[in-house]
Amino acid sequence: MADMDTALKECMTIEGAIGVALVDYTSGMSLGVVGGGKDLDLTVAAAGNTDVVRAKLRTLEMLGLKEAIEDILITLDSQYHLIRLLTGRAGKGLFLYIALNRSRANLAMARHQLRKIEAEMEL
Repeated sequence: MADMDTALKECMTIEGAIGVALVDYTSGMSLGVVGGGKDLDLTVAAAGNTDVVRAKLRTLEMLGLKEAIEDILITLDSQYHLIRLLTGRAGKGLFLYIALNRSRANLAMARHQLRKIEAEMEL
């Protein structure tokens, strides 16, 4: 089992990773951030993606779908932004947010690695 800091650092080993954050979508607060920089303020991005997660959860509820969100993908010209809601009891209300350089990342592999990191994460 990996603690939060170790898990976030492990996310940064995913090919093409620009930055990663663990976010509480009930408050919009980042609990941990690694990477980013002047071109990507992860704290701002995490707060904005909180609205995306909340909107999608509301939509599922309004549609009466009893499905769980595995992940949400936002594609930009040069980046992938991947949001993975945590499923464990301790992770309720949290998501991992990772930004990837689109030209260097393998999206399928990144999703696989993120799923594995989430499964091993201890909060």
